[in-house]
Amino acid sequence: MRFTQLVRHAVPLILTLAIGCTVLLPQPSYAASRPWPGHPDRRIVVHTVRPGDTATGLAVRYHAWTAELIRLNRIRHGVLYVGERIRIPVVVSATRRAGHKKQHATTTHAVRKDVPRARVRQIITRTAHRNGVPVKLALALAWEESGWQQHVVSSAHAIGVMQVLPTTGTWMSLYAGRRLHLRDVHDNVLAGVLLLKVLREHTSTDRRAIAGYYQGLSAVITRGIYPMSRPYVANVLAIRRSMRHGWMPA
Repeated sequence: MRFTQLVRHAVPLILTLAIGCTVLLPQPSYAASRPWPGHPDRRIVVHTVRPGDTATGLAVRYHAWTAELIRLNRIRHGVLYVGERIRIPVVVSATRRAGHKKQHATTTHAVRKDVPRARVRQIITRTAHRNGVPVKLALALAWEESGWQQHVVSSAHAIGVMQVLPTTGTWMSLYAGRRLHLRDVHDNVLAGVLLLKVLREHTSTDRRAIAGYYQGLSAVITRGIYPMSRPYVANVLAIRRSMRHGWMPA
């Protein structure tokens, strides 16, 4: 999501964050689920694929097994298509355990004071260096996503500087080797940089990697850059060019 669009959609939520209220991300609804015949302890939930969705991420979100989800929907090479309706085999006992834990957990997350942009720039620079990602590419993408602001949350519930979705954060935790906390600016930047690294490893150009950050890796590989992604890609590349010529946000 472009930063200008993000700000317009996120203003009510930003105001909520500013006064220190609790922000809870929406949880999957199982009200419309139905049994999966021949599979005890499973119920089927229908989900419409959105940009950034992955089989693993959806399995984590809905308390399902990735292998079952892939087999049920006959997904080839892990590819999901935006707008496609897929069936998710929810493990009923897992959702009950999760609900029980939630009732006994503290759900209030302290909203930290926003991090100065100069500090964010340092964090992105250092993290990109450590992970072999071009620094100005990471800086430009992060600027397009959030203007280097950790406190912003988009209407799609993407969090922080790199605007990382919770499911993507879970996915990138596998690469980091530990759980990443997206409300922490260091972990948020690490998640975004690791995602960018993965995208660059699986695409032929930075242009396609940037598009993958916006629309999803599988969509880029199978269908190329969507028309809706082209302005986003152009913006990131323009910001990177400006940075190469000496411009840098204050």
